[in-house]
Amino acid sequence: MRAHSAGILLYKRVDRELFVLLAHPGGPFWRRRDVGAWTIPKGEYAQGEEPLAAARREFREELGIDPPACLQPLGEIKQKSGKHVIAFTAEGDFDVTQLRSNMFEIEWPPRSGRMHSFPEIDKVAWFTLDVARRMILPAQVELLTRLATWLSREQ
Repeated sequence: MRAHSAGILLYKRVDRELFVLLAHPGGPFWRRRDVGAWTIPKGEYAQGEEPLAAARREFREELGIDPPACLQPLGEIKQKSGKHVIAFTAEGDFDVTQLRSNMFEIEWPPRSGRMHSFPEIDKVAWFTLDVARRMILPAQVELLTRLATWLSREQ
């Protein structure tokens, strides 16, 4: 069965320029990866769970704040791993210094028998749309394009 995730692409405008909030995955695998490694705050959800509810939960768990009340759908994409991501968007703001991500535990180094805890998200940042296109996972670039298209129709 294919994995499903749901997430929220938060955006804001500063002096008529569009910025999006992206998250950098925590843990040793992502430690030295930057360009092409960032993502929207998202997480997997179980069969039968509503994607919107999962997106809200994951946003809260990964950032430590509640998402905006009104979310617009951006649709679904498929990542290289085969995971399907359903995304929503909203205008909002977030002070990146206030990040409070949940933790996960894994054996590290592998086969060492030692368990270590890591934040699910180790940092978040606001990026212009052009910079975000380079920083985000390649499959998620489509979400940025959809956001830009949707916003251009709203004006």
